[in-house]
Amino acid sequence: MDINFFKKIRILDGGMGQELLARGMKPNGTLWSANALLQEKYHQLLLDTHVDFIKAGAEVIVTTTFTARKKRLMDNNVQDKFDYLNIKAGEIAKKVKKLYPNVLIAGGLPPQFLTYEADPRPDEEIRENFYSQAKLLNPYIDFFYFDVLSSVREIEIAINSIKDFNKPYLIGAHISNGKSLPSNEKISQIIKNINHEKLLGIILSCVSPENYELNLNEIKNLGVPFGFKLNAFIKTDPKPNYAGAYKASKTGNPNEFLGQRKDLTPKKMAEFAKKFRDAGATILGGCCETRPAHIKEMSKLVK
Repeated sequence: MDINFFKKIRILDGGMGQELLARGMKPNGTLWSANALLQEKYHQLLLDTHVDFIKAGAEVIVTTTFTARKKRLMDNNVQDKFDYLNIKAGEIAKKVKKLYPNVLIAGGLPPQFLTYEADPRPDEEIRENFYSQAKLLNPYIDFFYFDVLSSVREIEIAINSIKDFNKPYLIGAHISNGKSLPSNEKISQIIKNINHEKLLGIILSCVSPENYELNLNEIKNLGVPFGFKLNAFIKTDPKPNYAGAYKASKTGNPNEFLGQRKDLTPKKMAEFAKKFRDAGATILGGCCETRPAHIKEMSKLVK
């Protein structure tokens, strides 16, 4: 694909996991969106949800692989389904692309351990986790998307893990609060500390509009295409950790312990998106609790 793709304003999709739950998918442990892959009865729902984001204006869809990582599957005793779930996510996305040939597929590579926390494990273990998931997704995708990563170290390991596939990548870094990644590093260190060859851009992923605004100047000054996938959670720093809060929840829905904002209507979120677009952001999209109606309003901002 064109390495300059995100130098023009582009619209990404919204939050698949929460949208699937809102459309009737039943929770299954902490599998979240992976349950739509595991159970065949949800495959059409998953495809239709991808399509609805495209109809709303999305030019890029992300494979539904956020919880198809080895750690989450092991937690739910379905680690033997690792290959099947990631391949199925790619197959469903490819079916969508046949319907909408101009849409690009981003291979979603999530944090390989916990969410919203830096991975403390050895480099080689993290690399193997990224590589094994990327290898399964590679035949179906146009580029890789590092989704909600929490440290510069993880980002560098992820980049090294996909080199064999010779595809570009979009970085989705996460900041829960303030101006630092969960690892206490700055966004600028992603550029300063890593030698990038196939970088499409950098976005802040699964962040509130207010937190993105707090970090806007720094990400704007990185000298690469930038943007966001905004969420509508009240917080993204559950204590003691995301996994523990998820397991303790009664419904299996993250908004039980992260909270769901009612003020971020499609028009309100689009107002934030317009402000960021006017500041130079070219990658506009949504994360958790961002529905097709939100993406439709954002798509109106394309000049």
